[in-house]
Amino acid sequence: MMGFLRGISVTALAVAVVISIAVMPALAAGEAPHLNGAGLGVFWAIPFAGLLLSIAIMPLAAPDVWHHHYGKISAGWALLFLLPCLIGFGALTTSYELMHTVILEYVPFLILLFALFTVAGGVLIKGNLHGSPALNTSFLAIGTVIASVVGTTGAAMLLIRPLIRANDNRIHVAHVIVFFIFLVANIGGSLTPLGDPPLFLGFLKGVSFFWPTRFMLAPMLLVAVILLAVFYALDWYLFHVDENYPPKPDPTPDSRLRIEGWLNIALLGAIIAAVLLSGVWKPGISVTINHVEIELQNVVRDLLLLAIAWVSWHFTQREIREGNGFTWGPIAEVAKLFAGIFITIIPAIAILKAGTSGALAPLVRLVTDSQGQPINAMYFWLAGGLSSFLDNAPTYLVFFNLAGGNAEQLMGPLATTLLAISAGAVFMGANTYIGNAPNFMVKAIAEERGVKMPSFFGYMLWSGAILIPCFVLVTLVLFR
Repeated sequence: MMGFLRGISVTALAVAVVISIAVMPALAAGEAPHLNGAGLGVFWAIPFAGLLLSIAIMPLAAPDVWHHHYGKISAGWALLFLLPCLIGFGALTTSYELMHTVILEYVPFLILLFALFTVAGGVLIKGNLHGSPALNTSFLAIGTVIASVVGTTGAAMLLIRPLIRANDNRIHVAHVIVFFIFLVANIGGSLTPLGDPPLFLGFLKGVSFFWPTRFMLAPMLLVAVILLAVFYALDWYLFHVDENYPPKPDPTPDSRLRIEGWLNIALLGAIIAAVLLSGVWKPGISVTINHVEIELQNVVRDLLLLAIAWVSWHFTQREIREGNGFTWGPIAEVAKLFAGIFITIIPAIAILKAGTSGALAPLVRLVTDSQGQPINAMYFWLAGGLSSFLDNAPTYLVFFNLAGGNAEQLMGPLATTLLAISAGAVFMGANTYIGNAPNFMVKAIAEERGVKMPSFFGYMLWSGAILIPCFVLVTLVLFR
């Protein structure tokens, strides 16, 4: 655990320096001095675009530099936004935006991922089965189902290592991980607020807990069944192609499966309970620091999650984590890169929130017809398209508010609009490695275990060829 903390020190130090400069004079009362997106040009999104391009290009163009310095690169892009913001808009605005993002969004996001990563890494599915097309397809189907219960991150961290072990004697493996990201790390989390962060934000905004179960079930099944069928056909073909190669030694021969680390199964339930607690317990107690309101239920949730992670780390046998090949590398990489993403995304989200008054007004006008009625197909594709590159949770909130922000109305007469926003944010997070946090974690774990994964753009070729036709079908069936 100390290794993980050291791993994020570079980014944390850069953020702390800016906070220390900006926050001291920013304790004045009055309205929060936020960025006005209507007054921001698109050039403010350059650091965000630069970070995305760095993630996409540098692992290929300069792998050694990227591997050793990606944290510094992420921090550098974050500072490229923060320092001009500090000069142009002052300490009050900069400190508010930074603290709001770090305290209310990034820290809870990272704590939840950290808890799920730690606990799931303490469950060892021991033994091994042969990675046949039938087994792999069954594995993906099971992961898709449980993702709505333990979250996409929990399901991904629980199942990715056993799936890699099952296929570690095969020549072609990358496609298995790609479909795992499609189904388990994204689309499977469609049915409850626990499954994916956008749906949890909707729950906190007043959308009932089982609304996604009722309305998202049909589109989720449609896409999942198609993807499982396509995967089985592709895996069957590549399985037989592998037979033309010299046999590859199996480092984990087939043996009976058994589960170790049952304590962590219970702790996964405790994580679910802690997250639910913050949604249903509203004591009305909060503290405000620099206009940022920190509510008691959220503090309690985060402390409980950290306590659960501590229990898992200290009471799980070391042999279990060693059997999983557990290291802090993947979560440290996510922590560093998403720190930069959450910070550089601030002006992009502000511009979107400005609606028709912002620099992205042409995009906003696309979701409303001449009679002022929502164009649900455009909500689906815009929410999804932006969720492919921006974080899907704040993107969901932007379109939720753009559609009126009234949960009762959105669950009633505008239910199809809410469905379009929800499906776009959840499904299309699978379009890129950065669309949803588990995507990058799965990629990092797979590469750590020797799987040669597609590049950033290579992965997008997979998603473009396989997912986009599915989303076109969803549009024709539900949103035309």
